[in-house]
Amino acid sequence: MKTSRDIVYGRNPVSELLKTRPDRVQKIYIQKGVRLDPALWELIQELKVPVSQVSKDRLSRMSGSLHHQGVVARILPVETVFYRELIERTVSAGGIVTVVDHVEDPGNLGNIIRTSEVLGAKGVVIPGRRGAPLSEAVVKASSGAIFHISISVVTNIRNFLREFKKAGGFVVAIEVGGESIFDFEFPFPLALVIGGEDRGVSRLVLDESDFIVSIPMEGKTGSLNASSAFAISLAFAIRSKRLPKANKTG
Repeated sequence: MKTSRDIVYGRNPVSELLKTRPDRVQKIYIQKGVRLDPALWELIQELKVPVSQVSKDRLSRMSGSLHHQGVVARILPVETVFYRELIERTVSAGGIVTVVDHVEDPGNLGNIIRTSEVLGAKGVVIPGRRGAPLSEAVVKASSGAIFHISISVVTNIRNFLREFKKAGGFVVAIEVGGESIFDFEFPFPLALVIGGEDRGVSRLVLDESDFIVSIPMEGKTGSLNASSAFAISLAFAIRSKRLPKANKTG
């Protein structure tokens, strides 16, 4: 399965894309009068990627952003995998899959994907509706991580979680009012659910969860954005998985 988005912009994301997935790059667009970093320009020439010099306004229209840094890559669409394949892969490895419940900010979604890839999650599940799509902004925020981790787009998060549990997995939601993440021992295979910026994890998804965990907060602001809360939670889950059993029991 493929998405319809086909743009990556910004010097670091384009450079990372060329280094790791040059097969996905169809063409590079560079702003007239802009001098790229020598390393990036050398990479473009070495790979013999077709290049066009265009106006700043055209790059802004292509990327949908004023922060394209003078370079845009047109790519093949981001590939996605069938959710059952992701379930099988996660359960067989006793691993972790990230489940994103209606996160609407593309920056948050991109950061969640990046954190998932960096810390070793088996994949990321996102809803096909009522959430940020796999846009060029998400690709940029992921810093290229989206090309290194399995992404599954599902029509119903709750149904995915039901099938995950039937396959032998456990569901843990990150939400206010749950057990302190500092004391929680994560079960595996694990589906770790992060909710949207305003409403958090939906009630139907919470009902499908085996456990709910929260991050104790002592500061005056009293909240974290979705990607920050997820990064902390995933780090604790990874620690729980790697911690020797003797240490867990004291």
